[in-house]
Amino acid sequence: ALHRGEITLKTKRGQSFRAETFMGIMRWEVLNRLKASHSELKVHNTYGYLTKHARIENGIAKSHGADAFCIAGNLGAERLGEFFFQKQTRRNNRQIHKLSILKGALRKRNQAPFEVKGFRLFDKVACQGEEGFIFGRRSSGFFDVRKLDGTRISAGISCKKLHLLEKRQTYLIEIRKEEAFPPLPEGRGLRA
Repeated sequence: ALHRGEITLKTKRGQSFRAETFMGIMRWEVLNRLKASHSELKVHNTYGYLTKHARIENGIAKSHGADAFCIAGNLGAERLGEFFFQKQTRRNNRQIHKLSILKGALRKRNQAPFEVKGFRLFDKVACQGEEGFIFGRRSSGFFDVRKLDGTRISAGISCKKLHLLEKRQTYLIEIRKEEAFPPLPEGRGLRA
């Protein structure tokens, strides 16, 4: 009756678990390939409850960096206080032309010029004493510069005030400071 259109349901489709399914299948393949390619190293699987236990035992607050530190297993090591943050970016904007065709059967390009004044999209630049990435380019030579977390350094800065640090890559890398290692809430931490 639903497919014939005789009744309608007031339900919505639930959340997709596609990413979880993918990880459930792929994690074993990744683990087996690591074991095969690095037989001289001790490669093994771990679980979240073990990481959490190690974190609580050593009085380390929850963060991605803290979890990686606990998984590494060398809990006596001194932490650096900074980490590398990576973000994958697209190579192309796939829509080459706009959908509406102009008079005379002309198709207008949907893409900005590939390179403007020697700068490309996602180039790493020095801007106002900070390192950032070009997230928007204009043919006039003004650029939108941001950090990888989306913090805007400048919405429109001239190319004359920018200094190229590194050409774009598929993986953009930014060094971030880890917040001062906050203590765990009362009642949690090192056991006597």
